[in-house]
Amino acid sequence: MNKSASIALITGIALILAIQKIEAGSIGIILQPIAFLIVFGGTFCASIVNFGPNVVFNAIKSASGIFSNQSDNSEQVINDIIEIAYYARRNGIFALESIVDEIQDPFLNRGVQLCIDINNPQLIHDILESEIAYDEEQELINSRVFEALGGYAPTFGIVGAVMGLIQVMSNMQQLDILAKGIATAFVATLYGVGFANLVFLPIAGNLKQRLREKVLLKEVILQGLISIQMQENPAIIEEKLLAYIKFHNKNHSIEVPSYN
Repeated sequence: MNKSASIALITGIALILAIQKIEAGSIGIILQPIAFLIVFGGTFCASIVNFGPNVVFNAIKSASGIFSNQSDNSEQVINDIIEIAYYARRNGIFALESIVDEIQDPFLNRGVQLCIDINNPQLIHDILESEIAYDEEQELINSRVFEALGGYAPTFGIVGAVMGLIQVMSNMQQLDILAKGIATAFVATLYGVGFANLVFLPIAGNLKQRLREKVLLKEVILQGLISIQMQENPAIIEEKLLAYIKFHNKNHSIEVPSYN
């Protein structure tokens, strides 16, 4: 599990429950299945109408990665680029054909293959830049889904509140129904506003941040590939890539090329 995200979410929910327990003496009063169905059922149905079921399910699948440990391969990619630069300097661009299958990162692998096939740095840049833009747009929809969920949830919280008040107004003489309707009204609003600001919108922001890091790494890979294609000095390429490492404040040790 991703400890920081998991702990933050659990702590936020625990704080709300703890305050409810202290103030009202009972947590059960805010556990309202009807309010839950109104808010979450309406929210997700509206999002499916907006984006379609496949897009919504893909966004949820993507968000699950926030709470799991996903290996950061950026340091390995940077090392690979530098090793490739030294190898190409010693043996020539076309010699990269013998090592291209060993490159694990798909984008770097694709770029090296283009460097072998196309002797035109500008064309390689245009092709890979287009792929970066397309991939970014594809993944950006995931954060947009959660931004929409964060917008729909409070609205359906109000819908639940209005429905609860309607029930209250139509049963003014029945105290048990009156109390139940008031509880549903306010709990629905709590669900809508609470989950929008504690779950949906933070997840949208996290997805945007992760996408930004992915795009930045691809831009660094692109810059490295163009430098290799233009046969720049590997030491200069290394210095360019070190700027990326410093930007992320990572302790990074550059290794001498290991390809033979």
